[in-house]
Amino acid sequence: MDYLEFIFRYDTDKDYIGDLLSAALGEIGFESFVKGNEGLTAYVPQNLYNEEAIKSLLASFEYADNIPYESKLIKGQNWNEEWEKHYFQPIIMGNDCVIHSTFHKDIPAATYEILIDPKMSFGTGHHETTSLMLGEVLKADIKGKSLLDMGCGTAVLAILASKRGANPILAIDIDEWVYENSLENIKLNDVNNIRVMQGGAELLGKEKFDIILANINRNILLHDMHAYAACMNTGSELFMSGFYKNDIPVIDEEAKKLGLKLISFEEKNLWVAVHYKKD
Repeated sequence: MDYLEFIFRYDTDKDYIGDLLSAALGEIGFESFVKGNEGLTAYVPQNLYNEEAIKSLLASFEYADNIPYESKLIKGQNWNEEWEKHYFQPIIMGNDCVIHSTFHKDIPAATYEILIDPKMSFGTGHHETTSLMLGEVLKADIKGKSLLDMGCGTAVLAILASKRGANPILAIDIDEWVYENSLENIKLNDVNNIRVMQGGAELLGKEKFDIILANINRNILLHDMHAYAACMNTGSELFMSGFYKNDIPVIDEEAKKLGLKLISFEEKNLWVAVHYKKD
């Protein structure tokens, strides 16, 4: 698959601009984001590229007056080499979890070690939302519980949940590239209790889950939360991220309609993860 690489330039002292821009770009097809010294590097599949959508987004973007950008075509290639050269550094969460790729050496010991070769899939653990959700999976009581991972990305959350004893596990993502990458990462970690499906909430049927993880974005979560709630038993738990702290009221309004009670939330650089339980 060929991608277009964009570099959006802004005042990097205002770090929040990169987060808000990532969220907005995700709504128009961009899949992967890396913040750097120059600004935000973002990738969109060539077949989803829409120049007018980008210009319209930037024209209405209220957090910066001017965001110049440049782009170039990235042909299908060995994405592991690209991540190794430019982006993916090991993620160390104390002694609890370390996430690294096959090309990393001298990795510190941790209770849970996860191998991820991300290619172009989102969710290595570097972004605040994935980091927050990893923290939730690490502290949640999930052993022996059925689990659904919506918008699974690299499948890092599903893999950690498997290593912590969740069973069975279903991971779903709408993107074909992500679907293939999830299968590869699951195989890398030698876990055999994760099913992967390509699609969205329409795939959810009558199967019930004790735990649901959904790290997507605010609009999709609001649209699909009813489908998640329909897959929950009394006492089932829902963890969601992909939005900001000031989005909690609108998320909570929809959750209450569905019989979901807010238990807690965690915050990191304006991003949040929320924890709900079904009454």
